Amino acid sequence: MESTRLQKISRLVQKELSEIFRRETAKTRGTLVSVSSVRVSPDLSVANVRLSIFPPESAQEIMDNITQNERGIRYQLAQQVRYQLRRCPELKFHIDDSLDYIEHIDQLLAKDKRKED
Repeated sequence: MESTRLQKISRLVQKELSEIFRRETAKTRGTLVSVSSVRVSPDLSVANVRLSIFPPESAQEIMDNITQNERGIRYQLAQQVRYQLRRCPELKFHIDDSLDYIEHIDQLLAKDKRKED
């Protein structure tokens, strides 16, 4: 169970990262990166960030680019939250594939329903 403080910090990091990615993806037409969730460790040293990337075909390429620029993204985040947090957490980015998983389940259910008919 996360404490209220951890939840507030997670929401703050999510909001600021969303704004950073919105500004960066505005330069590249046709791509969208959204921050699905952020989990901050109890000691506030690491933030696990789950990203939804559209279109999914270019997700791995965009993810590689984000991981290469991790230090710059962390610096931008630190500039945004410098008055709220003493130290900016280290960022660990992960692809959020829950929407793909849901779509796959829907396809399987539709396929099963067609077999019944």
